Amino acid sequence: MAKTCAMGLISALAAASASSSLLSQTNQNVAFADGPFNFPLFSSSSPSPSPSPSPSPSGSPQSSTGQLPSQPSASPASTTDKEGSGNVKARNDYPRTSSAGFDPEALERGAKALREISSSSNAKKAFELMKKQEETRQAELAERAAEFKAMQAQAETERQRVIYDEQKKLTQHQAQTKSQMARYEDELARKRMQAENEYQRARNQELVKLQEESAIRQEQARRATEEQIQAQRRQTEREKAEIERETIRVKAMAEAEGRAHEAKLAEEVNRRMLVDRANAEREKWVAAINTTFDHIGGGLRAILTDQNKLVVAVGGLTALAAGIYTTREGARVIWGYVDRILGQPSLIRESSRGKYPWSGIFSRAMSSLRNGDKTSSKNGNGFGDVILHPSLQKRIQQLSGATANTKAHQAPFRNMLFYGPPGTGKTMAARELARKSGLDYALMTGGDVAPLGPQAVTKIHQLFDWAKKSKRGLLLFIDEADAFLCERNKTYMSEAQRSALNALLFRTGDQSKDIVLALATNRPGDLDSAVADRIDEVLEFPLPGEDERFKLLKLYLDKYIAQAGSRKPGLLQNLFKKQQQKIEIKGLTDDILREAAAKTEGFSGREIAKLMASVQAAVYGSESCVLDPNLFREVVDYKVAEHQQRRKLAGADGDRA
Repeated sequence: MAKTCAMGLISALAAASASSSLLSQTNQNVAFADGPFNFPLFSSSSPSPSPSPSPSPSGSPQSSTGQLPSQPSASPASTTDKEGSGNVKARNDYPRTSSAGFDPEALERGAKALREISSSSNAKKAFELMKKQEETRQAELAERAAEFKAMQAQAETERQRVIYDEQKKLTQHQAQTKSQMARYEDELARKRMQAENEYQRARNQELVKLQEESAIRQEQARRATEEQIQAQRRQTEREKAEIERETIRVKAMAEAEGRAHEAKLAEEVNRRMLVDRANAEREKWVAAINTTFDHIGGGLRAILTDQNKLVVAVGGLTALAAGIYTTREGARVIWGYVDRILGQPSLIRESSRGKYPWSGIFSRAMSSLRNGDKTSSKNGNGFGDVILHPSLQKRIQQLSGATANTKAHQAPFRNMLFYGPPGTGKTMAARELARKSGLDYALMTGGDVAPLGPQAVTKIHQLFDWAKKSKRGLLLFIDEADAFLCERNKTYMSEAQRSALNALLFRTGDQSKDIVLALATNRPGDLDSAVADRIDEVLEFPLPGEDERFKLLKLYLDKYIAQAGSRKPGLLQNLFKKQQQKIEIKGLTDDILREAAAKTEGFSGREIAKLMASVQAAVYGSESCVLDPNLFREVVDYKVAEHQQRRKLAGADGDRA
């Protein structure tokens, strides 16, 4: 073992001597070949050399105490030899080398150091210590190798992470690029569809314009022909009427003279009979009043004088009052229950049905007869007071016929949507549609639903249950439908309104054989998509054109002016109601009405009705109660200026909003 270590040390020293020029140091702990060898691990505090070691059983030298003996820092013999010889060899930092570059002095120094170590008693421990140092160095190298491998693994991990991040970024970039391409393609498709829609819309507008121009030309030709025929007919009728008027005048004068003579003879007789009859009636009533008060006075005296009768009278009156109060309250409770079960729902504003099943039968029959006579006499179109565009009126007549046939064949009804500006006749058209198709009708407004709050759902169900009881079928007309049938995602819509909308959607989910749902709105775009899905027919009610305005002016002129002073049938109304003053119309021709129709462009039917009501008020405000062209034009010009001012104010409010 010692020899092996010595050989390793010699080889190490030989290698160190070859590079001694690079490893020259001045530390005292480093042994040099040209000086005393100082090995601090074997030096002791005692300068005297320790006794020669005795070999241990294992062959390695040890001291007797088991401790490593100290090696003197310098050999006394060598010191004495160096001092005695007087040739102390100086240190050679640049030793001479052989021609092959080998330094033999370094080998000699190593051999000398090896001999000193071998002669030491602690040689074995020194070699073990050197072995441990070598093992420690090997362990450190292994740790460094492990750290290097860990660093290499970490670098590999970092490289993999960087590769993954780059791949992820690449994937995201590709996905973003695909998304942008998809959006760009979608935008191109949408623009292409918009362009196609605009082209189709322009083409449809051109077709509609051509159809309207053709209809106008046909209408003008028809009107010219009718005017010629009417002029000839009027001339003939004027001549015939002149002859009949003369005949009637002569006959009336003769009859009036005869009646006047008879009236003079019967007037005195009738006056005397009336006076006698009035006197007899007065005496009879005076006698009856006196007898009644005599009986009442006698009864009161008898009751006040007799205590028992007084108690019985007071008790009877008390019991009578209690019975009357109990009967009244009980009847009120019972009537409220009957009204809730059989009565008309509170949401209904107007209905052709009676409030109760047994009420209104006779009145509905008389009303239908009066309406039939009135509609046939006024317009001749069988559509009442409703003046619409000919195409729209034809469409409504077709719907009324289809609805009547649908009811006759027990097929499901079709729901409808009426939209257009206010006052264009949507409600009146729905009423006439129900009448023409033989259905009952009921009218409600969407604004009545929101104030009901949580009770709105119950009222909606009661309304539909009541509507199903109609044997003829019922047209349920909801005016201002956008008030509670608007989009459910609106922020201002309450939970109660959403519930009411859901209740109506539930009751109209399937096609009904009992109810026709007709909605009217000025803003069809605000309706919920589910409500729009339940609509089968959509009708637009535009503002009336010039011909329609002319017909409306004639209609309301007859209603508000010509018939203003006429009495309505009914004896009690004629007795207690003051008769209106009749309006005289002078010089108001059809040309003036057509001029007014041209001025009132943009007026709705309701505004034309208000215009004629204003004309009536102006006539009643005058002294003569006569309507002439000047007064009519003045009122029309004033109302046209007022209409334009309202439109300007509405436009300014819209711009500010």
